Amino acid sequence: MARREGEGRGESNGTGSANLGFERTMWAAADKLRGSMDAAEYKHVVLGLVFLKYISDAFQEHQVSLAKSYPDEAEDRDSYSAEGVFWVPKEARWSHLQANAKQPTIGKLVDDAMDAIERENPTLKGVLPKDYARASLDKQRLGEIIDLVGTIGLGDKENRSKDILGRVYEYFLGQFASAEGKKGGEFYTPRCVVRLLVEMIEPFKGRVYDPCCGSSGMFVQSEEFIKEHGGKLGDISIYGQESNPTTWKLAKMNLAIRGIEANLGTHNADTFRNDLHKDMKADFILANPPFNMSDWGGEGLNDDVRWKYGVPPPRNANYAWIEHMIHHLAPGGIAGFVMANGSMSSQSSGEGEIRKALVQADLVDCMIALPGQLFYGSMIPACLWFLARDKGNGKLRDRRKRILFIDARKMGNLIDRRHRELSDEEISRISTTFHAWRGKEETSKYEDAAGFCKSVTLEDVEAHGFVLTPGRYVGSEEEENNGEPFQDRMARLTETLEKDFAESARLGEQIRANLRSLGKG
Repeated sequence: MARREGEGRGESNGTGSANLGFERTMWAAADKLRGSMDAAEYKHVVLGLVFLKYISDAFQEHQVSLAKSYPDEAEDRDSYSAEGVFWVPKEARWSHLQANAKQPTIGKLVDDAMDAIERENPTLKGVLPKDYARASLDKQRLGEIIDLVGTIGLGDKENRSKDILGRVYEYFLGQFASAEGKKGGEFYTPRCVVRLLVEMIEPFKGRVYDPCCGSSGMFVQSEEFIKEHGGKLGDISIYGQESNPTTWKLAKMNLAIRGIEANLGTHNADTFRNDLHKDMKADFILANPPFNMSDWGGEGLNDDVRWKYGVPPPRNANYAWIEHMIHHLAPGGIAGFVMANGSMSSQSSGEGEIRKALVQADLVDCMIALPGQLFYGSMIPACLWFLARDKGNGKLRDRRKRILFIDARKMGNLIDRRHRELSDEEISRISTTFHAWRGKEETSKYEDAAGFCKSVTLEDVEAHGFVLTPGRYVGSEEEENNGEPFQDRMARLTETLEKDFAESARLGEQIRANLRSLGKG
């Protein structure tokens, strides 16, 4: 997927898109709140205001247009909903909040505005943050944030066409994830990783599902992919679930500002204990489950219908997530998801037996080893799994009894001291390799590349004990030394080494003989 470079101004922000020119200023303003609350709290303060400013700007622009052409409809809510614009009552309009930003009652006024928005727009009911009046929130600094946000045109038509709010959210989510560490990483997946997943499975038509959807980044990029490839947004149906209540609300807001319809359930819920989409079968599954989650409640789920390939260990949810996704995969469906590297080789608590069953069932389509330092808040090395229900369905090349391994650990560029990012070219190389292997018509013929990719038989995987680590299979990249191929160079060096060993043995024996003669003398 082509990155939307050049929109707005500024340098790379570390989340995969150019700065718009004001994100750093907004982040600095948000940072002022650190003295009175931690990052987990203040992100909702700022993002709630950004959301409110966006819908107010969009409303105002449409209102001005109506006042010119159809004055009688300027206060007719139906005239707004017909254009996909949220109805914003007078007490929630940004002009009202801006005028009162310096008042000590500003916290209550913002809460009242959020209540009014939810009351007038049922799809947002129970979603918006409404705790701006709390004593712990510095009202002077809240007023400063409102003044700053007020200088930015977020919802006018030109900016909406550039998805500025989406990019503000993306920037802030990335910054919050970095600031919060592990907690942030649970709801934020780096944009380049999401783009790679989406480019690999290409969700053009059907049901798209994420069982741990976080802030809905997978869904947003699925929609972007469809737009950029000339598809129709109505061709996909979105299903998701999120257990964290504040993150669930953030996901709803993130989708609402883009006009994306999705079924995330009527409330947050634990995917393992309360599956909100129990009977749903998805054509595409995209996910980044929490790594190595130990408190997932496995002890009480031993007889669950989802564990077709073995009961997952109760102290690690990695294989519970994998089997849950397989359970929800349609007959011709494909799943792409992030996992900790340990999932590819672990033999503990029966994980090796489950992995063996998955390989023997011919569900594993492709495995990708990722470079380190991609994820905010986690230094755990990660990989991508791709599973397919039917690898010989006739639409693509028959891939039954084979698995593609890709080693991308050497890819990526450092964007700061702690974080790495895959480039557009690298994402394209990986996804194009996968599509060529699958036999997609518009791609070139697939070929193994030493050190990067290899198509492997299930017998080969069995010979390696059903370990799915790409490095086991792709080999080393061929090197040249003055034009000498790696294999020839290796044979020559081996022969030289053997001669050196023989000479060393001869010299050793000569030294021992000399020592013996000295002893006799």
